[in-house]
Amino acid sequence: MEIMETDALIKRTVGHNVNMPSTRQTSYQSMNGPEGSLQTSTSENSTEIIKTFPRSHSSDDEMIDITGTGTTTESNLSRSQGERFLFTNPQYYRPSDVFTYISPSDRECIERDRLTAGSEMDDLSPGIGQYDDFHTIDWQRDIARDRMRHRYIVKKRTESICDLIRGTHDAWSGWLCVLLVGVAAGAVAGVIDIGTQWMKDLKDGVCPQAFWLNREQCCWSSNDTLYEDYYCAQWYTWPELLGYFRKDAWSFIISYILYVLWSLIFAGLAVLLVRTFAPYACGSGIPEIKTILSGFIIRGYLGKWTLVIKSVGMILAVASGLSLGKEGPLVHVACCIGNIFSYLFPKYGKNEAKKREILSAASAAGVSVAFGAPIGGVLFSLEEVSYYFPLKTLWRSFFCALVAAFILRSINPFGNDHLVMFYVEYTRNWLFVELVPFIILGILGGLVGTIFIKGNIRWCSYRKQSQLGKYPITEVLVIACITAIISFPNTYTRMNTSDLIKLLFSQCGVADVSLLCDYNRNFTNVNSRIEIAEAGPGVHKSLGLLTLALIFKLCITIFTFGIKVPTGLFIPSLVMGAIMGRMVGIGMEQLAYHYPHLWVFQGACSTGENCLSPGLYAMVGAAACLGGVTRMTVSLVVIMFELTGSVKYIVPLMAAVMASKWVGDAFGRRGIYDAHINLNGYPFLDSKEEYTYTALATDIMTPRRNEGPLCVITQDSMTVDSIENVLKSTDHNGFPVVVSQESQYLVGFVLRKDLTLALGNAKKTQEGVVGESYVLFTSHLPQPVSGPTAVKLRKILDMAPITITDQTPVETVIDMFCKLGLRQVLVIHNGRLLGIITKKDVLRHIKQLGNEDPESVLFN
Repeated sequence: MEIMETDALIKRTVGHNVNMPSTRQTSYQSMNGPEGSLQTSTSENSTEIIKTFPRSHSSDDEMIDITGTGTTTESNLSRSQGERFLFTNPQYYRPSDVFTYISPSDRECIERDRLTAGSEMDDLSPGIGQYDDFHTIDWQRDIARDRMRHRYIVKKRTESICDLIRGTHDAWSGWLCVLLVGVAAGAVAGVIDIGTQWMKDLKDGVCPQAFWLNREQCCWSSNDTLYEDYYCAQWYTWPELLGYFRKDAWSFIISYILYVLWSLIFAGLAVLLVRTFAPYACGSGIPEIKTILSGFIIRGYLGKWTLVIKSVGMILAVASGLSLGKEGPLVHVACCIGNIFSYLFPKYGKNEAKKREILSAASAAGVSVAFGAPIGGVLFSLEEVSYYFPLKTLWRSFFCALVAAFILRSINPFGNDHLVMFYVEYTRNWLFVELVPFIILGILGGLVGTIFIKGNIRWCSYRKQSQLGKYPITEVLVIACITAIISFPNTYTRMNTSDLIKLLFSQCGVADVSLLCDYNRNFTNVNSRIEIAEAGPGVHKSLGLLTLALIFKLCITIFTFGIKVPTGLFIPSLVMGAIMGRMVGIGMEQLAYHYPHLWVFQGACSTGENCLSPGLYAMVGAAACLGGVTRMTVSLVVIMFELTGSVKYIVPLMAAVMASKWVGDAFGRRGIYDAHINLNGYPFLDSKEEYTYTALATDIMTPRRNEGPLCVITQDSMTVDSIENVLKSTDHNGFPVVVSQESQYLVGFVLRKDLTLALGNAKKTQEGVVGESYVLFTSHLPQPVSGPTAVKLRKILDMAPITITDQTPVETVIDMFCKLGLRQVLVIHNGRLLGIITKKDVLRHIKQLGNEDPESVLFN
């Protein structure tokens, strides 16, 4: 058996924690003695059984001692009783040469040491066990630490009342944390919704009676039965406030100029706040959230300043009229809240793997408050952003989304007693023939999504490589100015995007005065087809304006997504799809009106009932376009029927979303978020992907063939100065620890940060530590020395790193990285270290096989 595997077997049998060894822990040691002899050294608590080798071999290969535990003697060593530790090396001796027996009483001591090992974390230097910025976490290591801590708490619960209370608090701390996150996320979302609604109306005018009211709230007190373009007598436009009450060209020009000025002011404030106080507050945040939840560290991305600036900047950016939404950034805001609250509970704040359980629940709450869709939020977290989603995280995500939705409903930011943003009430069922236009909308949504993804990625790549990236404020102001100038003349681009979606989703009633509802209705005959009457000139004009709006929205959103302000993508995608759907719906409606007796319409349009609804097509088109951009499926369908309150249209939504995904995947499998992850070089391995490669581990490991040797640290022959030279001359995240440079037998793995902190702490706290002091990763000195005080760093050594052989298929290696959450694996052959494979090596290999630039992977 290989040395590495034997050590892991010993630790698994004895039960010691690999990161926090106790006084009974097993160690490797070179000893002198006659060949093949067994030496026993009995002390008060243990017996050492030592296998020794002749001096003709190098000292590194003269292993080794196995320190048994308990009070055993040579008479106890029988092959027929107890558990045995087999230490085998086929070069020197047989598997049956060395064994030791552990008595039942010793087993109790071992278990006690294993449980108390959780408290030994406090003995380590501050910062050990944590991760550096822009580094990948080790899921297995963090989960093992949490399990050890949990066992220690459970063991202590029976000792005192205080320990019982502490254990109970630890058991409920996860639920308490997600409760606080849900409450805070709902409250923050309510404030953002109210502030956004007020500031976006500020570009058009103000309510003199109460300036803090938005236009809709101001008009609630109006006695007008009808008001055109959402204006009423109580609401004053800016020309009216300036004393100009006539509706002529000058009034239009004044409104035009002030609209552009307000847009520039809001956009300028947003980018200045982001640029000055929180650079991480820009963008959607979902690509980075996905990467963070996969185990990547980005310090400050979920901090308090990012939370504040993202919230304020989101209000300003949406109010400026830029083609963006606040729904994606709300997920980032909720995760910021989750990160902040997690530090109130050390169980999550000090363990990066456990913290991601809270962040997964927070992302569900973010979608819940963004769309009023708590179930869709849970599914969004599961399908789109979360990397590790155990069953308890599912329950807590559901609870967090529920609490957030309840708080938002209590605030009632929309003032309509509805939690959903675009509540609709369609009164009819859909016809079977309508599946054809629904699928066509899905195809169109996939095409629009593909055009948007490719165009936006090319523009963002150009921004990164050119001088444009050095002038983010100028870019934001230019895009805001162009957006405002082009948007104002068109009614459908001037109005707020959320209001436009609400208008496109709505049905036309008798009292509607908008252009979309300009039908030649017959009010004299109750049996006439008034609900599907012939389209008037207003409808035809609307079709032209909507076509221009679709082209403009698609083009301007390509340049807007990715600028240095909070930019969401859900609402722009929904509005593009809703425009397509409304136009297709109007076409189907007029076809049914002019040919009501066609068999495909099943006679449903021959009466006064509304047989076709263009608003339904708008809803299906919105889902199709959003699916084409993000490649979501199940969660998107649930979000859409929660968003509109229309549960009976699940089948049309499913058909359109699946068609959209198939078409989009035909032109590229990456959605917009995965494309931005790839563009930014984040180390993200999608656990839902299937990888089929024929290479072996030796083909992708470091070092490659014909390259220099791997940088390693020996267990007992390097000094403080030599290790510090290694740290200065390399930038590796960790170092394998071997027996010697000659043998390269693997002992364990030590992280760079832990090694740096431990050496610095030893210099400060231990007397006699100098540059010539030996650094030991063993329990004992290799031989009596009279030199400077040695530095023992066995506690920071991971003696059970994940290892593979050089003949392991790359497909298996990728599965290990995806499903175990590894940051590196060590490649061995017959116990000797050959190389190391990091996540960066895997990603570069995948890119190389995909004819992409492997150097685009920037982080490990």
